[in-house]
Amino acid sequence: MPAEYIHIHPQTPEPRKISQVVSALRDGAVIIYPTDTIYGMGCDIHNARAVERVARIKGIKPQKNDFSFICYDLSHIADYARVDNQAFKLMKRLLPGPFTFILNASNSVPKLLNTNKRTVGIRVPDHEIPRRIVRELGNPIITTTIKDEDEIIEYPTDPEIIFERFQHQVDIVIDGGYGGNVPSTIINATDYDFEVVRQGLGEID
Repeated sequence: MPAEYIHIHPQTPEPRKISQVVSALRDGAVIIYPTDTIYGMGCDIHNARAVERVARIKGIKPQKNDFSFICYDLSHIADYARVDNQAFKLMKRLLPGPFTFILNASNSVPKLLNTNKRTVGIRVPDHEIPRRIVRELGNPIITTTIKDEDEIIEYPTDPEIIFERFQHQVDIVIDGGYGGNVPSTIINATDYDFEVVRQGLGEID
């Protein structure tokens, strides 16, 4: 059975459609959704089977995943990561925005993902659709990038093309308009020497 293809307005998401997606996530759905950078794939972090499905689709072992979490705002972050004052100030200045912060994971993360991970990636995208989803869900969702098989176009931007490729692997594809093709900037904030691991869309002044 092919995935549902749902149009959601990117600036003013329809509450009924957000609730539909959230209900599916609670039932173990894997979804594809827009962010402020590129389209992502994810699921409820509390659903182990869904996390395993995402790992299989990506072709990686769940224990070796490098998934990040999408949070609604900074209030979620302390539940999953240990954040010192300097990192918090930087995150407060840059988020919501096209950044992924690598932080020291709290003890709850290995239990959630069945891994030995000591770090976790945290995102608060500047995009209403994923933020509304996690706010209504009540906890973060896993996020991992959608990559194109084309060697030139690394990230697909057209949600209809994404649907054609993934319609038999995921449960919902959200059309929030064309996505970008530049990923988030990754900042390692596990110690005081903040390091830009990958320069992406986000610029640090």
